[in-house]
Amino acid sequence: MTPPLQDLPAEGRFDGATHRFAVRVYFEDTDLSGVVYHANYLRYMERARSDMLRLAGIDQRGFHDAGEGAYAVSALAIRYRRPAKLDDALVVVSRLTAVRSASVDIQQQVMRGDEILTQADITVALVAPSGRPRRQPAAWIETFERLSASGETDT
Repeated sequence: MTPPLQDLPAEGRFDGATHRFAVRVYFEDTDLSGVVYHANYLRYMERARSDMLRLAGIDQRGFHDAGEGAYAVSALAIRYRRPAKLDDALVVVSRLTAVRSASVDIQQQVMRGDEILTQADITVALVAPSGRPRRQPAAWIETFERLSASGETDT
C-alpha cells in the first residue's frame, strides 16, 4: 500500500545542475552550547547526496540489494564557517564537480539564506562488496556528466 502523498518524506529538487535539500535544525541536532554539533552537518550532507542521486535516477538500494556494491566516501574536506542553531531552516546545496570511472566529486554547502555555514568537497567511490573500487555503470556516468556539463536533468 502506497502512503498518501502528504505522508511521504520531503524531497529536494534540482535547480539546473544544482541540487537543493531543505533541513530544519531540531533540538537533537544541537550540542550543549546550543549550536549544531559538527558531525550533524555530515548527516545533512549525506541525506542531500542520497536524495540527489535518487532524483537523478541512480538506484543505490537496488544496486546494493543486487550484490553489486555501494558508494563510500573516500575523501572529505570540510570547513565550518558559522554555526546553525535550533529551529534554523537550512538548505544543503550540492553540485557535481568531477566524474571519473569509479568515483564522483561533489561540492556541498550548508546554507542559511544566502549565508554559507559549512562547505565540503567530497569524493564518493563506488566499491564492490569486497571493498575494492569498481567502475560505475555507464548510464550513471552519463547521468553525472549530463548534470555536471549541461546543468540539465530529466527529473
